[in-house]
Amino acid sequence: MKAVAVVGNPKAASRTRDAAERLAEALGLDCEVLEVGSLGAGLLGWGDPGVAAAVERVRSADVVIAASPTYKGTYTGLLKVFLDQFPTATGLAGQVALPLMLGAGPAHALAPELTLKPVLVELGAICPAQGLYQLDSTYTTDDSLARWLERWGRTVLDIARTRGTR
Repeated sequence: MKAVAVVGNPKAASRTRDAAERLAEALGLDCEVLEVGSLGAGLLGWGDPGVAAAVERVRSADVVIAASPTYKGTYTGLLKVFLDQFPTATGLAGQVALPLMLGAGPAHALAPELTLKPVLVELGAICPAQGLYQLDSTYTTDDSLARWLERWGRTVLDIARTRGTR
């Protein structure tokens, strides 16, 4: 199965990207990474060919990992501007999407569920699992990914396989 990790961190090669790649690897997915910041000023208008190509790369995936650091309790504006390029209700229709956010503390643990998952669903994605929130200081050493995988891994993969026949 093909996955695309859409990384909404303005910093290239960020912990957010690393966390998204770790999630894809743990699920056994062949994952391409799209760092939204690399799209540049074309994100601010409509019809930019580079942005259109990036949207199509995401739309061709079986699984979309939408990854963002937590900024002011929500995902980044950079990720929002990119997601605005997708048509409402059909932009991610039939695709399995996984919201992933990193943050500095547990106070924003619901951010993936309350902020990122709703926009993915609005675009037509299937979000079969609880969003994954990880502390940016411990995500490489704590058991948050393992616990998430134990609870949701099989469900995500089963649904993605089923949807892959669409």
